[in-house]
Parts: sequence; structure tokens; C-alpha cells
Amino acid sequence: MAAIALSVSTVKPLGDRVFIKISESEEKTAGGILLPDSAKEKPQVGEIVAVGPGKRNDNGTIQTIDVAVGNKVLFSKYSGTDIKLGTEDYVLLSEKDILAIVS
Repeated sequence: MAAIALSVSTVKPLGDRVFIKISESEEKTAGGILLPDSAKEKPQVGEIVAVGPGKRNDNGTIQTIDVAVGNKVLFSKYSGTDIKLGTEDYVLLSEKDILAIVS
């Protein structure tokens, strides 16, 4: 099997999916206690780096996605597919799993 070199610019989501760069998780608690990797929770905030064209309706038209590249979003905790490109963590998920745009 041939190896494929992936980069963020080569990933183009299909349908109503979005590709999100996950924000770094907290290293310390509010009280200053350092957390080991096993105790850290999966971050739920990230920045959108690629967006698919949208979902196709029953009549054949495409419904555009409400988010855009560069938006910071809050997404469901256990949704999507985790992807690691180099040292960065990404998640590929459906638009319905995005809960909010954060500023």
C-alpha cells in the first residue's frame, strides 16, 4: 500500500462536513495543579480550517453551511473522527455536531 502525505490544504470535506483544528487542552487546573495526559479532557473548541459544499436536499439543491473557515466553534464532545496531521490534532465532523460559534 502506498503512503499518502496529507496536509491541511489537501483535505476537502464532502457534504455537510467541516474540518476543525482542535484548540490546545488545559495543562493546569484553576487551582494550579498540573494535569497528566491521562486526566486531560478532550477539548470541545476549535477553529474551522475547511468546509464542505453543504448538504443536498431532497429536491437536489444544496443547502449551504452556516459556518465559515476561520470561525471558532464549540462542538459535541464525542462527535466526529479524530485526525492527527504532524503534531496538530484535527476533527472531521458533520455540521449538526457544531453547537455554537464562539467569539
